Amino acid sequence: MSPRDSVIQAKRVVVKVGSSSISGDREHQIEGLVDALSAWRARGVEVVLVSSGAIAVGAPFLNLSDRPQDLATQQAAAAVGQALLMARYQGLFQQYSATTGQVLLTVGDLENNTHKVNALRTFERLLSLGIIPIVNENDTVATQEIRFGDNDRLAALVAELVAADALILLSDVDALYTKPPTEPGATKIDVVPFGSELEGVELGSTAVNSVGTGGAVTKVSAARLATQAGVTTVLAETTELRDVVDGNPVGTVFVPAEID
Repeated sequence: MSPRDSVIQAKRVVVKVGSSSISGDREHQIEGLVDALSAWRARGVEVVLVSSGAIAVGAPFLNLSDRPQDLATQQAAAAVGQALLMARYQGLFQQYSATTGQVLLTVGDLENNTHKVNALRTFERLLSLGIIPIVNENDTVATQEIRFGDNDRLAALVAELVAADALILLSDVDALYTKPPTEPGATKIDVVPFGSELEGVELGSTAVNSVGTGGAVTKVSAARLATQAGVTTVLAETTELRDVVDGNPVGTVFVPAEID
Protein backbone atom coordinates (compact mmCIF):
# COMPACT_ATOMS: atom_id res chain seq x y z
CA MET A 1 0.00 0.00 0.00
CA SER A 2 1.39 3.39 -0.98
CA PRO A 3 1.54 6.28 1.52
CA ARG A 4 -1.26 8.02 -0.34
CA ASP A 5 -3.43 4.90 -0.14
CA SER A 6 -3.19 5.04 3.64
CA VAL A 7 -4.67 8.54 3.53
CA ILE A 8 -7.50 7.41 1.26
CA GLN A 9 -8.28 4.53 3.62
CA ALA A 10 -7.97 6.57 6.80
CA LYS A 11 -10.78 6.25 9.31
CA ARG A 12 -9.67 9.10 11.58
CA VAL A 13 -7.87 12.23 10.40
CA VAL A 14 -6.54 15.42 11.95
CA VAL A 15 -6.50 18.50 9.70
CA LYS A 16 -4.62 21.67 10.60
CA VAL A 17 -5.24 25.03 8.96
CA GLY A 18 -3.29 28.22 9.62
CA SER A 19 -4.42 31.77 10.25
CA SER A 20 -3.27 33.14 6.91
CA SER A 21 -5.38 30.56 5.06
CA ILE A 22 -8.71 31.58 6.59
CA SER A 23 -8.41 35.29 7.32
CA GLY A 24 -7.91 38.52 5.43
CA ASP A 25 -7.90 38.10 1.65
CA ARG A 26 -8.21 34.33 2.07
CA GLU A 27 -11.14 34.37 4.47
CA HIS A 28 -13.36 32.81 1.81
CA GLN A 29 -11.24 29.64 1.88
CA ILE A 30 -12.88 28.57 5.13
CA GLU A 31 -15.99 27.62 3.13
CA GLY A 32 -14.06 25.22 0.88
CA LEU A 33 -12.34 23.82 3.94
CA VAL A 34 -15.66 22.99 5.58
CA ASP A 35 -17.02 21.52 2.34
CA ALA A 36 -14.01 19.19 2.02
CA LEU A 37 -14.13 18.10 5.66
CA SER A 38 -17.86 17.43 5.34
CA ALA A 39 -17.21 15.27 2.26
CA TRP A 40 -14.77 13.23 4.34
CA ARG A 41 -17.31 12.87 7.15
CA ALA A 42 -19.98 11.78 4.66
CA ARG A 43 -17.74 8.79 3.90
CA GLY A 44 -17.65 7.79 7.54
CA VAL A 45 -14.28 9.36 8.38
CA GLU A 46 -13.87 10.90 11.84
CA VAL A 47 -12.43 14.42 11.54
CA VAL A 48 -10.60 16.57 14.07
CA LEU A 49 -9.84 20.12 12.95
CA VAL A 50 -6.95 22.10 14.45
CA SER A 51 -7.56 25.70 13.48
CA SER A 52 -5.47 28.78 14.07
CA GLY A 53 -7.04 32.17 13.50
CA ALA A 54 -8.41 33.43 16.81
CA ILE A 55 -5.96 36.31 17.08
CA ALA A 56 -6.27 37.20 13.38
CA VAL A 57 -10.07 37.20 13.57
CA GLY A 58 -10.21 39.12 16.83
CA ALA A 59 -7.61 41.80 16.05
CA PRO A 60 -9.85 43.96 13.80
CA PHE A 61 -12.45 44.14 16.59
CA LEU A 62 -9.73 45.69 18.76
CA ASN A 63 -9.10 48.22 15.97
CA LEU A 64 -5.81 46.50 15.12
CA SER A 65 -4.67 46.19 11.52
CA ASP A 66 -1.82 43.75 12.20
CA ARG A 67 -1.07 40.93 14.60
CA PRO A 68 -0.50 42.48 18.05
CA GLN A 69 3.04 42.19 19.37
CA ASP A 70 2.53 42.35 23.12
CA LEU A 71 1.26 39.29 24.97
CA ALA A 72 -1.69 40.92 26.75
CA THR A 73 -3.14 42.29 23.51
CA GLN A 74 -2.60 38.97 21.76
CA GLN A 75 -4.56 37.28 24.51
CA ALA A 76 -7.32 39.89 24.32
CA ALA A 77 -7.57 39.45 20.56
CA ALA A 78 -7.70 35.67 21.01
CA ALA A 79 -10.48 35.96 23.59
CA VAL A 80 -12.62 37.94 21.14
CA GLY A 81 -11.63 36.02 18.04
CA GLN A 82 -12.09 32.50 19.37
CA ALA A 83 -15.83 32.94 19.87
CA LEU A 84 -16.21 34.56 16.45
CA LEU A 85 -14.18 31.82 14.76
CA MET A 86 -16.22 29.04 16.35
CA ALA A 87 -19.46 30.77 15.37
CA ARG A 88 -18.25 30.94 11.77
CA TYR A 89 -17.34 27.26 11.72
CA GLN A 90 -20.62 26.21 13.31
CA GLY A 91 -22.61 28.26 10.84
CA LEU A 92 -20.87 26.59 7.90
CA PHE A 93 -20.98 23.05 9.28
CA GLN A 94 -24.66 23.52 10.11
CA GLN A 95 -25.34 23.32 6.38
CA TYR A 96 -24.27 19.67 6.65
CA SER A 97 -26.30 19.09 9.84
CA ALA A 98 -23.04 18.84 11.77
CA THR A 99 -22.21 20.17 15.21
CA THR A 100 -18.81 21.42 16.33
CA GLY A 101 -17.19 21.36 19.75
CA GLN A 102 -14.40 23.62 20.96
CA VAL A 103 -11.28 22.10 22.52
CA LEU A 104 -8.67 24.58 23.77
CA LEU A 105 -5.28 23.15 24.67
CA THR A 106 -1.73 24.16 25.37
CA VAL A 107 1.24 22.00 24.56
CA GLY A 108 1.63 21.66 28.33
CA ASP A 109 -1.76 19.96 28.54
CA LEU A 110 -0.45 17.18 26.32
CA GLU A 111 2.70 16.81 28.40
CA ASN A 112 0.79 16.38 31.66
CA ASN A 113 -0.47 12.82 31.90
CA THR A 114 -3.66 13.65 33.81
CA HIS A 115 -4.60 16.44 31.40
CA LYS A 116 -3.67 14.23 28.47
CA VAL A 117 -5.97 11.41 29.59
CA ASN A 118 -8.82 13.85 30.16
CA ALA A 119 -8.29 15.42 26.74
CA LEU A 120 -8.34 12.02 25.05
CA ARG A 121 -11.54 11.09 26.86
CA THR A 122 -13.14 14.31 25.61
CA PHE A 123 -12.03 13.71 22.03
CA GLU A 124 -13.28 10.14 22.01
CA ARG A 125 -16.67 11.09 23.41
CA LEU A 126 -17.11 13.99 20.98
CA LEU A 127 -16.26 11.76 18.02
CA SER A 128 -18.52 8.98 19.24
CA LEU A 129 -21.37 11.50 19.35
CA GLY A 130 -20.64 12.66 15.81
CA ILE A 131 -19.31 16.03 16.94
CA ILE A 132 -16.43 17.71 15.10
CA PRO A 133 -13.75 18.74 17.62
CA ILE A 134 -12.18 22.07 16.66
CA VAL A 135 -8.89 22.52 18.45
CA ASN A 136 -6.86 25.64 19.02
CA GLU A 137 -4.09 26.58 21.37
CA ASN A 138 -5.51 28.18 24.50
CA ASP A 139 -4.01 31.56 23.66
CA THR A 140 -5.69 33.41 26.51
CA VAL A 141 -3.60 31.52 29.09
CA ALA A 142 -0.56 30.47 27.04
CA THR A 143 2.67 32.35 27.63
CA GLN A 144 5.76 31.25 25.75
CA GLU A 145 3.77 29.18 23.24
CA ILE A 146 1.71 32.14 22.10
CA ARG A 147 4.84 34.02 21.08
CA PHE A 148 6.98 31.22 19.76
CA GLY A 149 4.75 28.21 19.33
CA ASP A 150 2.58 27.14 16.42
CA ASN A 151 -0.39 24.90 15.83
CA ASP A 152 1.58 22.57 13.54
CA ARG A 153 3.22 20.94 16.54
CA LEU A 154 -0.05 20.96 18.46
CA ALA A 155 -1.75 19.22 15.53
CA ALA A 156 0.95 16.53 15.48
CA LEU A 157 0.53 15.94 19.20
CA VAL A 158 -3.26 15.74 18.81
CA ALA A 159 -2.86 13.28 15.92
CA GLU A 160 -0.69 11.10 18.13
CA LEU A 161 -3.08 11.44 21.08
CA VAL A 162 -6.18 10.35 19.17
CA ALA A 163 -4.27 7.70 17.15
CA ALA A 164 -5.19 9.33 13.85
CA ASP A 165 -4.46 7.50 10.63
CA ALA A 166 -3.44 10.71 8.85
CA LEU A 167 -2.46 14.29 9.61
CA ILE A 168 -3.03 16.96 6.96
CA LEU A 169 -1.06 20.18 7.42
CA LEU A 170 -2.56 22.94 5.27
CA SER A 171 -0.94 26.24 4.35
CA ASP A 172 -0.59 28.71 1.50
CA VAL A 173 2.10 26.56 -0.15
CA ASP A 174 1.09 23.49 -2.13
CA ALA A 175 3.94 21.17 -1.05
CA LEU A 176 7.46 20.90 0.30
CA TYR A 177 10.11 22.07 -2.15
CA THR A 178 13.86 21.59 -2.38
CA LYS A 179 14.18 25.31 -1.65
CA PRO A 180 11.68 28.12 -1.03
CA PRO A 181 9.24 27.79 -3.97
CA THR A 182 9.70 31.43 -4.97
CA GLU A 183 13.37 30.80 -5.72
CA PRO A 184 14.58 29.64 -9.15
CA GLY A 185 15.18 25.91 -9.44
CA ALA A 186 12.83 24.92 -6.61
CA THR A 187 11.52 21.40 -7.17
CA LYS A 188 8.47 19.86 -5.56
CA ILE A 189 9.03 16.85 -3.31
CA ASP A 190 6.25 14.28 -3.67
CA VAL A 191 7.22 11.77 -0.97
CA VAL A 192 9.54 11.96 2.04
CA PRO A 193 10.61 8.52 3.30
CA PHE A 194 10.50 7.95 7.04
CA GLY A 195 13.68 9.07 8.73
CA SER A 196 14.85 11.16 5.76
CA GLU A 197 17.19 13.95 6.79
CA LEU A 198 16.15 15.92 3.68
CA GLU A 199 19.76 16.46 2.72
CA GLY A 200 20.18 19.26 0.24
CA VAL A 201 16.74 20.68 0.99
CA GLU A 202 16.69 24.36 1.97
CA LEU A 203 13.84 24.86 4.39
CA GLY A 204 14.44 28.55 4.93
CA SER A 205 13.44 30.19 8.19
CA THR A 206 10.21 30.14 10.11
CA ALA A 207 7.92 32.83 8.76
CA VAL A 208 6.14 35.28 11.02
CA ASN A 209 3.60 37.38 9.17
CA SER A 210 0.90 39.83 10.18
CA VAL A 211 -1.61 37.15 11.08
CA GLY A 212 0.29 34.07 12.20
CA THR A 213 3.43 32.02 12.58
CA GLY A 214 4.62 29.03 10.66
CA GLY A 215 6.62 27.96 7.65
CA ALA A 216 8.39 24.98 6.15
CA VAL A 217 10.52 24.43 9.24
CA THR A 218 7.54 24.05 11.56
CA LYS A 219 5.66 21.90 9.04
CA VAL A 220 8.57 19.48 8.61
CA SER A 221 9.16 19.35 12.36
CA ALA A 222 5.48 18.53 12.96
CA ALA A 223 5.50 15.94 10.17
CA ARG A 224 8.48 14.20 11.72
CA LEU A 225 6.79 14.18 15.12
CA ALA A 226 3.62 12.67 13.69
CA THR A 227 5.34 10.08 11.49
CA GLN A 228 7.38 8.88 14.45
CA ALA A 229 4.02 8.03 16.02
CA GLY A 230 2.97 6.12 12.90
CA VAL A 231 0.75 8.85 11.43
CA THR A 232 0.96 9.46 7.68
CA THR A 233 1.35 13.19 7.13
CA VAL A 234 0.53 15.34 4.12
CA LEU A 235 1.61 18.92 3.47
CA ALA A 236 -0.75 20.62 1.03
CA GLU A 237 -2.35 23.92 0.12
CA THR A 238 -5.61 24.74 1.85
CA THR A 239 -7.44 24.94 -1.49
CA GLU A 240 -6.29 21.38 -2.27
CA LEU A 241 -7.92 19.68 0.70
CA ARG A 242 -10.73 18.31 -1.46
CA ASP A 243 -8.07 16.75 -3.71
CA VAL A 244 -6.56 15.11 -0.63
CA VAL A 245 -9.99 13.82 0.36
CA ASP A 246 -10.54 12.42 -3.13
CA GLY A 247 -7.13 10.74 -3.21
CA ASN A 248 -5.58 12.93 -5.86
CA PRO A 249 -1.76 13.11 -5.81
CA VAL A 250 -1.28 16.60 -4.40
CA GLY A 251 1.09 17.94 -1.77
CA THR A 252 3.96 16.13 -0.11
CA VAL A 253 3.46 12.87 1.77
CA PHE A 254 5.64 11.97 4.76
CA VAL A 255 5.84 8.21 5.20
CA PRO A 256 5.26 7.08 8.80
CA ALA A 257 7.21 4.63 10.92
CA GLU A 258 5.82 1.12 11.07
CA ILE A 259 4.28 0.79 14.51
CA ASP A 260 3.72 -2.70 15.91
